[in-house]
Amino acid sequence: MDALIRIGVTGHRVLTEREKIEAGVEEALDHIEQTFPDQPMTIISALAEGADRIVAHRVLARPNSKLIVPLPFPTSDYLTDFKTEASRNEFLALLQLANSVEEMTVTSTRDAGYEAAGEFVLNNSDLLVIIWDGKNAQGRGGTGEIVARARARHLPFAWVHAGNRETGTLHPTSLGDEQGRVTFENF
Repeated sequence: MDALIRIGVTGHRVLTEREKIEAGVEEALDHIEQTFPDQPMTIISALAEGADRIVAHRVLARPNSKLIVPLPFPTSDYLTDFKTEASRNEFLALLQLANSVEEMTVTSTRDAGYEAAGEFVLNNSDLLVIIWDGKNAQGRGGTGEIVARARARHLPFAWVHAGNRETGTLHPTSLGDEQGRVTFENF
């Protein structure tokens, strides 16, 4: 491992019971700090709504942390994915904290851009924090697909269990008692 620990993030955008998820993220990060003591954290996140931002905020609250942002599209285009002014402002504020911004060059489809950003996260991370329902991806480059690739590479990850959304809607789902529970793979 390097003198710092590079933590990639992938997960769902539409989340409910955020307090349980945030507690799970804290538990995961505490475990990472104990596993890699005295190694500053660098978070690699596309800063999408939901999982990406939750983990980014939590890592950036730690001393000497850094942020690398792989953008699936140019900033002006990516901003159109965020439907509210508050969400766009949160994204821009986090982007200002970035130590590095990497713009993906894929332009064929939106899904291809997301897939390229997910691949960048995988290729540049020592481990992942995943906020996921354990199901297959709902689209190309989705969380389930990124997790399958991480497993194939035996990449260590902290999995914060969390519901996603009903397919084709923005209606969030919960995993009930499992929401926010953390499990670790390859640690």
